[in-house]
Amino acid sequence: MPSLRSAVPPFEVMTVLDQVATMRAAGRDVISLCAGEPAGGAPSAVNEAAAALHASGRVFGYTSALGIWPLREALAEHYRRWYGLSVDPAQVAVTTGSSGGFLLAFLAAFEAGDRVALARPGYPAYRNILTSLGCEVVDVECGPDVRFQPTVAQLAEVHGRRPLQGVILASPANPTGTMVSRAELAALVAWCEAEGVRLISDEIYHGVTYPVGVDRGTSAWEMGTSSVVVSSFSKYWGMTGWRIGWLLLPADLAAAVDALAGNLALCPPAPAQYAALEAFTDESYAECDAAVAGFAEARDLLLAAEPRLGWGVTAPADGAFYYYANLGPQLERWGTSGAYAAALLDGAGVAVTPGRDFDTVLGDRTVRLSFAAGAPAISAAIERIVDFQR
Repeated sequence: MPSLRSAVPPFEVMTVLDQVATMRAAGRDVISLCAGEPAGGAPSAVNEAAAALHASGRVFGYTSALGIWPLREALAEHYRRWYGLSVDPAQVAVTTGSSGGFLLAFLAAFEAGDRVALARPGYPAYRNILTSLGCEVVDVECGPDVRFQPTVAQLAEVHGRRPLQGVILASPANPTGTMVSRAELAALVAWCEAEGVRLISDEIYHGVTYPVGVDRGTSAWEMGTSSVVVSSFSKYWGMTGWRIGWLLLPADLAAAVDALAGNLALCPPAPAQYAALEAFTDESYAECDAAVAGFAEARDLLLAAEPRLGWGVTAPADGAFYYYANLGPQLERWGTSGAYAAALLDGAGVAVTPGRDFDTVLGDRTVRLSFAAGAPAISAAIERIVDFQR
């Protein structure tokens, strides 16, 4: 029998992606708005470096468990460039995507039975990884009144009832795209430090913010180095399948993460690490900013189409590339967002993600659309959705 700790639900996005692949294989024309996967892929220099590396016949062996030193140095320089921070490369851990980073961070920071708070709605893998590790997930209901982000007052109330050992914060967040302000983040960091609560700051959507280039996101390490920062090449750099992420590690967790990384994965993918060095050129940053401008165009199309879609309350997409909405009047017809999404996929060939993964209480009323597919896909999808709802 499978272990009890493995009894976590599958990630709904991946289930929908499988359905899309099956339909396309059967010849159906499907517009996929279910995954947070930038359509343009990696910067040109990264692709060229990967091609050259493989063409050279180089043998890629294991690297250091925490990644090659040049990449850790390049990431430290990235924090100087974007945030004005002086980061020791020894506190940078390259990981197998941000997913591998979360696993390492949770194992190093939390004991089985520890209580870890997260915003609801939120990214389902937080909950499912923590659950599989024996931690107790504490939902903090975050609706439109708090812009879908946890507040110090909410955390203090939960902590007062029974102490927390951890808090996960995502800004920009998945599925809502909302961000906390610099002052709000500073207050959250200060509260966690004062209460002895470990903050895990998910910053993988930094750089994918609107207006483009105005505020790339504030890092928790701008307020001190007690938090664990999790990030990735997947979103701003469009390198989802390369499986390269990283952690910024507080001094007290660095050795533990090093030991865990060597045992769990040996090392991150070596070819991807070497190619990722080219992500930090001026040309690569410019390409990525141009891609974000494309996301902004797609976002504008969705916002302009809100009256035609006729849904309910939507989250303000400050960053990332998601549009999270209550279906409003459509619920009267379909009952749940799952039924709506299934009918939309079958009847109109548009794949969206029902909200039940992101919100275990209210998710049957909501859907998430990813506009990472770009403006042409969003424009066509809007017309199909409007026709479908007639």
